[in-house]
Amino acid sequence: MYYIKKCPECSSINLFVNREKGEVICKDCGLVVEDKMVEFGQDWREFEDDRRFDRVRRTGQPMTYTQFDQGLGTEVGQKADLFALGSKDRNKFFRLRKWQYRISTAIERNLKLALAELKRVSSFLKLPKSVEEEAAMIYTQAVQRGLVRGRSMESVVSGALYAACRRHEVPRTLDELSEASSIEKKEIGRTYRFVTRELGITILPSNPADYIARFASSLKLTAETQSKAVEILEEAQHEELTSGRGPTGIAAASLYVSALIHGEKRTQREVADVAGVTEVTIRNRYKELLEKLDLDKEVKKLKKKAGK
Repeated sequence: MYYIKKCPECSSINLFVNREKGEVICKDCGLVVEDKMVEFGQDWREFEDDRRFDRVRRTGQPMTYTQFDQGLGTEVGQKADLFALGSKDRNKFFRLRKWQYRISTAIERNLKLALAELKRVSSFLKLPKSVEEEAAMIYTQAVQRGLVRGRSMESVVSGALYAACRRHEVPRTLDELSEASSIEKKEIGRTYRFVTRELGITILPSNPADYIARFASSLKLTAETQSKAVEILEEAQHEELTSGRGPTGIAAASLYVSALIHGEKRTQREVADVAGVTEVTIRNRYKELLEKLDLDKEVKKLKKKAGK
């Protein structure tokens, strides 16, 4: 590699960079043009097979909020090390581990328990790593601001996860979070609103179309039915039928209407169970869509064909 620079001794541009010593050397006269050169780039190069892992490790482990110390802390050994220790060393090992736990702060102990619960709920809901990382960051900020006091750790974890799902547009309902965390739906919603308000987190309203793919997959509907449901939702949004309505209810009703149009019979009970809403909600949204979007004609034609 060559620098676009001249040698001050012989004015040669034939310069060489020695990365190991951090020097720029003139090849013609041998003058060290620059020393103590700092290389700011990441060293991810592989020169030899046996040193490949050493080169990769030089960058260090990335920081993550899913660990209570963000992955930067250290622990006094591991339990697997006990088999290689004698009786005296084992006592010393346990004593050091005990003191390490005692000198940790209340926030660190809270994060250690809460982040384990967060990973469990995230695994149960099959959430992506980006959502898990965002939720861990929200919970960490909530603990540092003292927002967890007076509230159960599980409810704040669920509220942080729901906020992260909303921010990343990952469709998960409060009912699903309630089932995963064993916390009441109202409590999760109340904690979610409190945490987002106190932390100043801006979250846009949910888009009902985000739920279509999940509901259609659970109901085993075809791609044509799913596409028609999205079209119905777009028309409903244009007519302002979605404002003030729950996104899951209007999405489920659109799928129900689309399934009827394409001859895929699904009961209101089946659709309601998948969406986590009541049959009354499906029925009310269904009637609104038929009346406002003139879809009753298509449904009547389908019933006539089925009767023949």
